[in-house]
This record gives sequence, C-alpha cells and structure tokens, in this order.
Amino acid sequence: MARRSEKLRDLNTPELEVQQKELGEQIFRLRFQLTTGQSEALARLRSARKDLARVKTLLREREQRQEHGNGKQ
Repeated sequence: MARRSEKLRDLNTPELEVQQKELGEQIFRLRFQLTTGQSEALARLRSARKDLARVKTLLREREQRQEHGNGKQ
C-alpha cells in the first residue's frame, strides 16, 4: 500500500489530474460490470476507489501548499 502512495507522490500535478480522470472512468465501468454480475469487479472497484482517494488527497495537499506560500505544514 505504501508503494502506491510513493509512486503517486512522484507524479506531477497534471499527471495526477489525468490519473484522477482515468480512475473516475474506471470506477464507472466497474460499477456497470458489478451490476451485470461480474464478481471480480468488486475487488478491482474497491482498489480503484482507494487509489482515487489517494490521488485526490495528494492534489488537495498540493493545493493547500500553494495557498500557504509553498511552505510545508
């Protein structure tokens, strides 16, 4: 789990925004698959949701850092 966070931290902000969009689309497709009864979609859906939360958290951290003059808090 820590490895995913580390990999995401290495990405720059535009790359994270692209990742956020892709994960959102993936979650949409997985939800559709889940309604059609494909059971393996559940585990992938949970993983994608967690990854999306990680990406959003990193984007928010960077946004707050910019608002406070690039200082780490």
